[in-house]
Amino acid sequence: MNVIVINAGSSSLKYQLLNVETREVYAKGNCERIGIDGSFIGHEELGGDKVRTVVDLPDHATAARHVLDILLDLDLPIDGIGHRVVQGGPNATDSMLVTDETLGWVRDAAPLAPLHNPGELAVIEYCLERMPDIANVMVCDTAFHATMPERAWRYALPREVCDRLNIRKYGYHGTSHRYIWRATDELCDHQVHKLVSCHLGSGASLSAILDGRDQDTTMGLTPLDGLVMGTRCGSIDPATVLYLQREGGYTVDEVDAMMNKESGLLGVSGVSSDSRDVEHAANEGDERCAMALEIFCYRTAQLVMEMAQALEGMDAIAFSAGIGENSDTIRAAICEKLAWAGISIDPAKNEVRSDEPRDISAPDSKVRVLVVPTDEEYMIALDVRRILEG
Repeated sequence: MNVIVINAGSSSLKYQLLNVETREVYAKGNCERIGIDGSFIGHEELGGDKVRTVVDLPDHATAARHVLDILLDLDLPIDGIGHRVVQGGPNATDSMLVTDETLGWVRDAAPLAPLHNPGELAVIEYCLERMPDIANVMVCDTAFHATMPERAWRYALPREVCDRLNIRKYGYHGTSHRYIWRATDELCDHQVHKLVSCHLGSGASLSAILDGRDQDTTMGLTPLDGLVMGTRCGSIDPATVLYLQREGGYTVDEVDAMMNKESGLLGVSGVSSDSRDVEHAANEGDERCAMALEIFCYRTAQLVMEMAQALEGMDAIAFSAGIGENSDTIRAAICEKLAWAGISIDPAKNEVRSDEPRDISAPDSKVRVLVVPTDEEYMIALDVRRILEG
């Protein structure tokens, strides 16, 4: 089965055309700077060199048009299209066929993900118009977290307010966490039951997974909650928002921009939102960058134990995404802070670079420590096959 996978961001669009059975990727690429000057498409086929083409991309529908033009020129059969949707709303408890009803759910949830859902909707609607005979499937990041018990997802605000406005912990990165569980289960020969999944990238979240079912996660109503991230502040006293408005004179939009785009590693370091830049500067003696990394690792270790409490123990920790897969320094720092719980890694194994899932635990570690490269596109393609054959 050949599937087009489309992952639309706030100003970008990633895509792949792959075979679900063989995992062969026929073509993949990315549309960048959508709605911004200097937009372009980077495209590669069958592992060849990426070709970058400057293209005017005023909106997501235009980007989708160019992507389908490119992929349909390959003259390969297309069996389905899978779309990553950041926020599916309270009704999206699994991946689902695109229908008028399910599209309505995503529209209704747009205020919870205003930077993502509108662009995703525009891409889906264009695909329906362009290829009306091909089934489209929405794979919602929030769906994986629908198995959380109420004690984990309900906020201690007035029930009537929460129910009326659909205020609750939704969680994000669900497609990645689900893939991390799947790969961990295979790597560990089905011997891991309680997994703390660590998706650590520019956006970062943890998930407490019990036999494939999410029990809790660190992101909340929005992706701002939880860990310190590239530009997001993570969990802070909620009254900080009120204080900034009353005493600082900031508007709602300014506070929103500050906490989402100007905080995190960038805000503390004053250098960059990219952990690689921050690590380099810290190694050169920059104390602010060193503190930014210390806060990132401290907060991650702290919330790993919060996820372990949701599971009442843990068999394994799996590091994934840009930072989790590539920074042996940050993995080591996080595990060092968890040494009191009997968690330790083998330094030589930790320094190995590989695209394959691997165990980096020390022989005496009480918890298995893994590095599991994520593959959201493949997870989406698997869901397309499951839904279409189901």
